[in-house]
Amino acid sequence: MGLSDDIRKEVRTIIRSAWSVREGTKIPDVDELKLGNEAVTFETVVLYADMADSTALVLGYKPEFAAEVYKSYLISCCRVIAKNNGEITAFDGDRVMAVFFEGAKNTNAAKTALNINWCTRMVNEELKDFYKTTQYTVKQAVGIDSGKLFVAKTGVRGANDLVWVGSAANLAAKLCELRDDYYVSWMTDTVYNTILDEAKYVDGKNMWTMKSWSAYGRTVYTSGYSWEP
Repeated sequence: MGLSDDIRKEVRTIIRSAWSVREGTKIPDVDELKLGNEAVTFETVVLYADMADSTALVLGYKPEFAAEVYKSYLISCCRVIAKNNGEITAFDGDRVMAVFFEGAKNTNAAKTALNINWCTRMVNEELKDFYKTTQYTVKQAVGIDSGKLFVAKTGVRGANDLVWVGSAANLAAKLCELRDDYYVSWMTDTVYNTILDEAKYVDGKNMWTMKSWSAYGRTVYTSGYSWEP
């Protein structure tokens, strides 16, 4: 049997095997799940932080500069995610995915988005302070949605990871595509309707603006505010 036969056999096993699914009480570690059809489900809030125009960055600037930008943005995201009780689940080039599982998870995710906007502005200040003539500006967006996730293990022995399946993960990532120069934090109405006032208002003014997301027939909320961590 050749490799093609082995791959077909593995695909048939995946498609035809019954699933073992359990409700999760915490974010699973990759070693807790088998490579077979085993999964954990739980209600959570998903956040994607996505740096924009990374292709132009790597094509137009020295690798060292591009790496400094990547590292500065991503470490800032990681720090505020952890501060707000989120858990990082994946990195994908210039973006990071996190889930918020416990406590005021919707509010914590909203705070994280506003914190990341502050960090991005800070990174730009630091870049321009050191690189006096640079024209480069970090741009980014954060998307947030909530719902049930189906978490399974994928890959092969020695090279595997968790895959996060559910509309919340997909919509959070898609929301990042709605960014513009000012509005960089985006959430679905499901999230907005359950966040506490401390993450909605500043000095009596709502930090979030309602918009229609016609592509998915959803109401979303967006903000250009920043919040120092």
